[in-house]
Amino acid sequence: MKRFFCILLIFLVVLAVFAGIQGKKRLNAVSSNTETVLLEIPKGSSAAKVSQILKEKGVWQDGLAFKVRNKMDKPSLKAGWYEIPPQQTLEQIFALLESGKNAVRRVTIPEGRASWEIPAYLKKAFPDLNEERWNNLVQDPRFAQSLGVEASSLEGYLLPDTYPFPIDANEETILKQMVAANLKFRDEMKEKPDSKWATLGNWHRVLTLASVVEEETGKPDERFLIAGVFHNRLEIGMPLGADPTVRFIFRNLTGPIYKSQLNSDSPYNTRKFKGLMPGPISNPGRKAIEAALFPANTKALYFVAKDDGSGTHFFSSTLSDHNKYKDVAAKNRGE
Repeated sequence: MKRFFCILLIFLVVLAVFAGIQGKKRLNAVSSNTETVLLEIPKGSSAAKVSQILKEKGVWQDGLAFKVRNKMDKPSLKAGWYEIPPQQTLEQIFALLESGKNAVRRVTIPEGRASWEIPAYLKKAFPDLNEERWNNLVQDPRFAQSLGVEASSLEGYLLPDTYPFPIDANEETILKQMVAANLKFRDEMKEKPDSKWATLGNWHRVLTLASVVEEETGKPDERFLIAGVFHNRLEIGMPLGADPTVRFIFRNLTGPIYKSQLNSDSPYNTRKFKGLMPGPISNPGRKAIEAALFPANTKALYFVAKDDGSGTHFFSSTLSDHNKYKDVAAKNRGE
């Protein structure tokens, strides 16, 4: 009998060691997916529900190992969308689901795009984005005011940047995120001394001027000079004379501007009317906004594109010099 109990004890010890090894092996195994898997954990999901979702998505098939790991320290698995990389251990999966770091889609919105141009960039990541709903929200004064924007439209308030948008983002959530970034930058700029904030009056007018600066040049080092020219014109009551404002009226972003368009009675026509337009003509980036607030100290009142392939401009303080530079530019174009 004693011998029997010894053998039984040895057997149980061996069995326990074997079970421990197998249990550890199962807990340290890696996920089944060979590619990144996108999945959603709904709100209120139990651990059993999460285990079922992982199994259905082909990520983790061993329900017992999941259950054992869950009972070890009772993790708080958070709802949301997650991207599960391939070959993840159970520990890594639990860490991801506890982190609450939802899956995102990164989208870069370039500087100087009008609101109606932005969906083209978003649709690469969000193919179901509704352009009509987007445009309606942008032009909805109540929606703008609900976001803290003191304007009738969100034009100019969609700060260009590379954004990590939530995987389930829609038109409304994307606009909210972009406007929040714009207003955050507003608060940063408002704290800086010696700006033209008081001269321009408010953030809406800052963005309005910055949008013209943005459209007039793609050269970062020229933005401050061009902003200086526009400030000089505003100070003496001279029209800004910016063709991009006319293009905005007719959404004529490229090609020739026609005489009939230049004669438009739209208040956005700065070739015809003095002062700033009613609002931005595009969404300016940080550098253009900084230029509007901290323009170069210049006497220049005019500038014209050199048209020599450099993308830069001639600047002048007199009309006679400006006309000379226009002739040079014409020669550069081969006219």
